[in-house]
Amino acid sequence: MLEGSAAGSLPPHALMQRAGLALARFALATAPHAQIIWIPCGPGNNGGDGYEAAKHLKQWGKHPVVTSLVSTTPLPADAAAARQGAVNAGVAFADRVPDAYDLCIDALFGIGSLRNFEEPYATWIDRINAKQAPVIAVDVPSGLDAETGTASALHVKADFTLSLLTLKPGLFTAAGRDACGEIWFNSLDIPEPATACAQLNTLPIPATRAHNTHKGTYGDVGVIGGACGMTGAALLAAKAALHGGAGRIYVGLLDPEPLQLNPCQPELMFRAPTALAYESMSVVAGCGGGPSIRAYLPDILDRSARLVLDADALNIIAEDASLQNRLVLRKGRPTILTPHPLEAARLMGLSSTDVQANRLKAAQSLADQFACTVVLKGSGTVIAAPNTCPRINPTGNARLATAGTGDVLAGLIGAGLATGGDAFQAACTAVFRHGQVADRWNAATTLTAQRLAQAL
Repeated sequence: MLEGSAAGSLPPHALMQRAGLALARFALATAPHAQIIWIPCGPGNNGGDGYEAAKHLKQWGKHPVVTSLVSTTPLPADAAAARQGAVNAGVAFADRVPDAYDLCIDALFGIGSLRNFEEPYATWIDRINAKQAPVIAVDVPSGLDAETGTASALHVKADFTLSLLTLKPGLFTAAGRDACGEIWFNSLDIPEPATACAQLNTLPIPATRAHNTHKGTYGDVGVIGGACGMTGAALLAAKAALHGGAGRIYVGLLDPEPLQLNPCQPELMFRAPTALAYESMSVVAGCGGGPSIRAYLPDILDRSARLVLDADALNIIAEDASLQNRLVLRKGRPTILTPHPLEAARLMGLSSTDVQANRLKAAQSLADQFACTVVLKGSGTVIAAPNTCPRINPTGNARLATAGTGDVLAGLIGAGLATGGDAFQAACTAVFRHGQVADRWNAATTLTAQRLAQAL
């Protein structure tokens, strides 16, 4: 479960003591040979965690060096007590960054709000990011919003983040994954909250295919797209649906001179878009559709039993109120939108910056607006549906940042829908699998969309 914050049953000073001890133990486990450990501490409770960790590290024979500001604003009571504990333990305090150190623990601001950092904090963060030594962030890298994953222009880029009490959604989406490095979690022995603002997406145990089945058991997928010059997008979606497990794949190309056979994938069957039985299949519409798909969208929206809308289909719906109404009227029939941030922004009448500022909120708002499942693509893809706790997907990486990978995802989702399964679960499973291929890919070989589809 992911939650922005959690209130434990312990008093704050006891929580801080647990947090400091957990942090010190994590530092030992992460960098057992580190001797000089620089711990920049901020003016709040995140700094208090740093003081507590410094005390333990000193007692265990390490040489922590704490930098902090003497402020006219007093520390919170618990942080002040933690600082005094570090002083009593003989921890070294300095007003400048040590010339050399073996490990850095960012205990500056944690889940505090984003800010333009004043001196000396800006200089300290620059030094942290110079990566003279490994960096551990306490709870959240300083400058990263724990709720949304947005980051200030200057923010800590950690090698490890130890999230305390709860996992925060901002660690896993938007700028979070680049800022956090490897994410670890310590509950501090506090029970998880009863409710969460999101969950991490996981891959369910795959169902075993029974022997007594046939191609019809696994459903039909119809891919509508591939206008002139963009045939490849539709073929990639169709190939992904085939490798994703659908029983039969039909391709309705919008190119005036469509293919009749794909020699590299002869299993694909080509038909005129108007000849496809939308009522009995999972339709994937929009991949490479261009303006040509507009004429087919009313029928697709009205008749499709199950529907995945991608790319140009989304852009055209965004500018046509009558198509938006048709989309809303699909309520109750499995429908999945797969926008990237700019496509989502067009559908919502916002900017892509607005969408990226709170990806969870944007995905949920879009799902509620059109009464369907939404897959908001990007770093930490968000899957949302009405009256459902959204998921943030932990798989995938920048190898997916190449043309056609979104078409592959749309086709894979279509295959998941083809068997008549739940739309939200089909989307969650496909997004996880799609990213998992990229995570397992040989780094020495470029991951193209075609290879991605084959690897499914």
